[in-house]
Amino acid sequence: MTKIPASLTSVATMLVHIFGIPAFFLGFILIYESRWTTEFLEVGYGVVFNTLMLTCILLGIVTISRVLMTWVRDIRLSWWKYVLWSFAEVFVFCCFAALYMALVYGTYGYFPALGRCLSMTFAILFYPYALLALLIAIIRPDENNIPDEDLVRFVDSTGRLKLVIAHDVLLYVEAKENYISIHYLEGEKHKEYSLRQSMRGIEDLMEKHGIIRCQRSYFVNPRHVTVLRRDKEGFIQAELDVRNGKSVPVSPKYYEQLSKML
Repeated sequence: MTKIPASLTSVATMLVHIFGIPAFFLGFILIYESRWTTEFLEVGYGVVFNTLMLTCILLGIVTISRVLMTWVRDIRLSWWKYVLWSFAEVFVFCCFAALYMALVYGTYGYFPALGRCLSMTFAILFYPYALLALLIAIIRPDENNIPDEDLVRFVDSTGRLKLVIAHDVLLYVEAKENYISIHYLEGEKHKEYSLRQSMRGIEDLMEKHGIIRCQRSYFVNPRHVTVLRRDKEGFIQAELDVRNGKSVPVSPKYYEQLSKML
């Protein structure tokens, strides 16, 4: 099953969901003023107050749900799991909304209120959920169309997946004490990601994707090496095709192997 784009669980998308979904819910009920919704919400404190209370409940549920989704985003949900998650998100809201409306009505049972909340909420929120997912998938598809074998999956020292990138955007990996620093391209920007892992722990992964060791503390992607040169001190440096002119040190032990791949 195709994985969802990583951008669909990014912080920016999370904020759009947290504020956009409740705002749509509030605006739809108060602006559209459908008889179908106002008849259900006009009891007790009135349509406006009840709608505001339900919106606050929705805001809380969506916030908790989306924060949890960003926390587990390293798993990279498939589309059907994402849809199921979204349905569960709306269902949990309906459970709390029904409890509130049952208390407002007094004599109105919980399960009748739950049925009304489910039909009303799914009818209203289907459009923003579907539209947001569609727009993100089209505008920011990320590596969604990249073959799985071309993805480099970095895990930390506990085995937990932390970073997934295409092998052709990886620039180099540098050892920093108990961590490794992963340098890669995102568009044209040079990004860096620190991960608690050892160079030995990623050696097989690097070899699998053609990323070779060029020095005791460095792995480099030959696809991004433009030239090998000696600096003023006589040390060999691998120049990379990035804007800041970054170079990676190359030890004599690995010079011949790297030079043959250029």
